[in-house]
Amino acid sequence: MFIKHQQSFVGFFAMVLTLVCSLLIGASVTQASETGGKDKMKVVYQVNGPDPAVAKYALALINKHIEAEGGPDNIDVVLVVHGPALKLFENANADQDLKDKIKMVLDKGATAEMCQVSMKLFGTPLEKLVAGFIPTEHPVAVKRIADLQREGYVYIKP
Repeated sequence: MFIKHQQSFVGFFAMVLTLVCSLLIGASVTQASETGGKDKMKVVYQVNGPDPAVAKYALALINKHIEAEGGPDNIDVVLVVHGPALKLFENANADQDLKDKIKMVLDKGATAEMCQVSMKLFGTPLEKLVAGFIPTEHPVAVKRIADLQREGYVYIKP
C-alpha cells in the first residue's frame, strides 16, 4: 500500500513539475518575442564640461548609438547634463548646430535631463534651456547617474 501511495505522489509531483516548466517556458518565449529576443539596451551619457565640441560629439554619439541599435525601440538613452555644461544648453547661448543635434536625439527617443542643483547654482530655470530638457529625477546629477547604473544602464562619458 505504501508503494502504491508513493508512486501516486511521484506521478502527481512529475505532473506538477511539468506544468510549472511549461508555464515558465511559455513566459520566456512570450518575453523573447516581445523584445525581439533581446533586452533593450540602456545607456546613460554624461556631459559636464564647458567645451561645446565635446557636447556636440556626445550628441553625435547618441544619434549613432540609437541607429546602431536599430532605432529607439531597441535602446533607452538618457543624457544627463550638469555643471559648467549647463551654459552650453542655455537657449540664448547655444549655437544652432547644438540645438539641431539635441532636437535630433530627442526626436529619436532620447531623454535629456538637466541637473537641478546646477540650474540653481547657475540661476538658470528650465525655461531658459534649449527645448526638451527635463529636470533630473534626483536633484544631484551624479546621484541620478549612479541610480541609472544601478538599474543596469551602461555609462558613457565622451
